Amino acid sequence: MDQSLYSQSLLISLPLMLFFGFHMLLARTPDKKVFADYLLSRRLMGTALLILAANYSVHLFFAIRLRDVNATILMNLSTYFLCYWLFSSAMMVLLDKRYLTLKRFLRHLALWLAFFVATCVVLFLFDNTLGQMWGMAALAAWLVGYGLFLSVRLLRTYSLAIKMFENTHSDDIGLYIRWLSVFTYWAIGYGVSCGLLTFLPDEYVFIWILSSIPFYIYMYCCYQNYILFYERVENALLEDVGMTAADGMIESDSDSHGIPPSYYSEIEMRVKDWIDKEGYLKPGISLSELSTQLFTNRTYLSLYINKVYKMSFRDWISSLRIEYAKRLMNRHAEMKINEISEMAGFVSLNHFTRIFSAREGCSPARWREVNTVST
Repeated sequence: MDQSLYSQSLLISLPLMLFFGFHMLLARTPDKKVFADYLLSRRLMGTALLILAANYSVHLFFAIRLRDVNATILMNLSTYFLCYWLFSSAMMVLLDKRYLTLKRFLRHLALWLAFFVATCVVLFLFDNTLGQMWGMAALAAWLVGYGLFLSVRLLRTYSLAIKMFENTHSDDIGLYIRWLSVFTYWAIGYGVSCGLLTFLPDEYVFIWILSSIPFYIYMYCCYQNYILFYERVENALLEDVGMTAADGMIESDSDSHGIPPSYYSEIEMRVKDWIDKEGYLKPGISLSELSTQLFTNRTYLSLYINKVYKMSFRDWISSLRIEYAKRLMNRHAEMKINEISEMAGFVSLNHFTRIFSAREGCSPARWREVNTVST
C-alpha cells in the first residue's frame, strides 16, 4: 500500500467529518417549536458523521488496515450498518412525524447488534482466510440489502409527501425537499459502493476514503440551505397530517365517487364562481384555504378537482394561472414577462417559465411571439 496516499486521504477527510459532525450536532437553530424535528434530524446526522469520523480516526492513528485487513473490513461494515440507520432516520424524521418510535429504535438497534456479533464470529471463529472471505461477502450482502430496504422506504415516503403537496398546495412545496430524493439516490449508490470499496486492494484504498468527501459536502450544504425553507415545508406537513383523520371520516360517508350527489352541483357552482372572480391569482393558496372559502371540506373539493379536471390541485391552479397569463399576453403586448408572471400569481419568473414551457412546449416569450404573428 502507498501509505502516504492512504494517510493523506485520511488527513483530508477526517477534519471535514469532525467539523460537519460537531456543527450538525451542536449548532443552534431558530428558537421555534416548529424546528424540533429539523434539530433532531440534524443531530442524528451529526451523530452518524462523528461515528464515521471515529472509524477514520482508528484508520489514521492505529493504521489498522496495515495490521489486519479483514478486521478492518469487518469494522467498516459494522460502522456502515449503524450509520445507514442513522442516515435513514434523519431523513425520515423530516418527512414523517411519527416515524421515530422507541419500538423502531430498539428493533434496529437489535439488528445492528446482531450484525456486530456476526462480524465478531467471522473474525474470531473463522480460522481460514477463505472462510473469512465468504463470511465478509455475506455480511456485505446483508449490509447492502439493509441499505436498499431503508432507501426504498425513504423514497416511498418522499413520493407520498410530494403527491400530498401536489394535491393540497398551489405552490411547488415539493421543490424544497427535492434534495432529499437526490441525497437518497446518491446514498444508495454510495452505500452500495461502500460495501464494495472497502474490499479494494490496499494500494487503492484511498479511493474509498476520498469518495466520501463530495457526498458529505453535499449533505452538509443541503442541511444548511434547507433551514431557510424548513418552516414552510413543516407547516404544510403539519396542516395535512392534522386534517387526515377528519377527512377520512367525511370520505367514509360519501358515495363511490367520493362526493354525495346532492352536494356535487353545489361545489361545481361555488368553484365556477371562484374562478370567475379570479381567486386563483392569490399566491400561495392551499386546498384547505380554498375549501374554507367555498364552505366545503377539502376531501370533497380535492375529489371534485381530480374527477372533473383530471389533475392535482397544484396543476389545476397552475393551468388557471397559465390561461390568465396567456390572456394578458394577448391583450397587453407592452407588458414584460416578469410582470405577467407576478400578476398571474406565480412565486417567481423561473417558476412561471418552467410551468409554462412544460404545458405549452415553448417559453412565454416565444409563445407570445408566435401568437402575435398568427393573430
